Amino acid sequence: QVQLVESGGGLVQPGGSLRLSCTASGFTFSRWPMSWYRQGPGKERELVATITSYGNTLNYADSVKGRFTISRDNAKNTVYLQMNSLKSEDTAVYYCNVLRFNIAYWGRGTQVTVSS
Repeated sequence: QVQLVESGGGLVQPGGSLRLSCTASGFTFSRWPMSWYRQGPGKERELVATITSYGNTLNYADSVKGRFTISRDNAKNTVYLQMNSLKSEDTAVYYCNVLRFNIAYWGRGTQVTVSS
């Protein structure tokens, strides 16, 4: 079955950086676009970034453009989210997502807290 496991979250000061990882299994990873979403306290889940199957097209939410970078390593079945210049409003649970045949699969999420 499809499994997505996120890691790399934690507590970081404003202006700091973190790199999130999501390792996938149970499907042919290289064939599918992958996305990162986040859900902040009291907020709805929102799309952060998407990468196509071979990484040639990237899309970002306006709020993270220029600060976050999504990438993937198809040999390792892993998608990454490099987050730089973090702000308090980036505090959220970050989820990995794949949409296959109109079914959305999610990981359990990893907590990112930006605070001094």
